[in-house]
Order: sequence, then structure tokens, then C-alpha cells
Amino acid sequence: MHNDADVAFVQGMIPHHEQALQMADMVSRGTVSTELADLADAIRAAQQPEIDLMQAWLTEWGVAIDPHAGHKLAGHSDHGMMTDDDMAALGSASAGEFERMWLTMMIEHHQGAVVMAEQVITGGSDPQVRTLAEAVVAQQSEEITRMRALLAGR
Repeated sequence: MHNDADVAFVQGMIPHHEQALQMADMVSRGTVSTELADLADAIRAAQQPEIDLMQAWLTEWGVAIDPHAGHKLAGHSDHGMMTDDDMAALGSASAGEFERMWLTMMIEHHQGAVVMAEQVITGGSDPQVRTLAEAVVAQQSEEITRMRALLAGR
């Protein structure tokens, strides 16, 4: 059985993941390192199915999808969400600058997702949501480590 923390997490994580997909879609294989292109592919492969799963949960729970939920969650920070200006700057960055900006932004973005997931692990009640949140913490923490290593090599 879900509670308010589960709903807030799912409603917030959907737009959060959608923005990560937008950022991943900005990566153009051939203009960035193979490692970065592979990472963007991995993000797409992991997060789109999670979005589909969370949307199905909201439908099952009879809860609307809130497209603004990822921007401000329960009065806390933006949980790593990029602003429109951030996204525009990333889109207009030169190839070398793009990789550095993308990695820096995606690290912040992933760190926000980890915080969100840790909050629902302690405050949520739905075992399926907990399982997803634990997977988000594990996968995105590993990706943060990879991105920090890539950034250090720039």
C-alpha cells in the first residue's frame, strides 16, 4: 500500500527522469567521447522503463501525473533539476565544453535523484516503490562515480 511519500517520489521522479532523458538525447555519438555516448545510452535504457513503470503506478493508484512535481518537492531544493537557462547553455556549448558541462550537470542531477530515493526509502510504505528507489540509489551512485572519473580525465 502506498502513502503520500510514495506518491510524492513517483510524481517527482517522472519529470526528473524525463529531464535526464532530454540531457541524454543531447549527446551526439561521434561528437563526444565513446564513454559519454555509452553513458547517455545507459541512462536512456534505464530511465525510460522506470518512467513507464511509475506512470503505471500513478494510474493504478488513481493519482494524476504532475508535470511540475520534479521542480519543487515538499518545499525542498530542486533535487538537481536543470533550469531552462542551464539546458539552453548546454545545448549551445562547443563540443569540448559540452562534455564538461554535461558531466557536471548530470552528476548534480543524479545526486538529486539519490536524495529523492533515499527519502522515500525511509518515508515510503510501498514495497515496489522501495525496490525502485533502492535501484535508483545503486545505479545512479555507480554512474556518478563513472562521471566523476570521466570529468577528472577532461
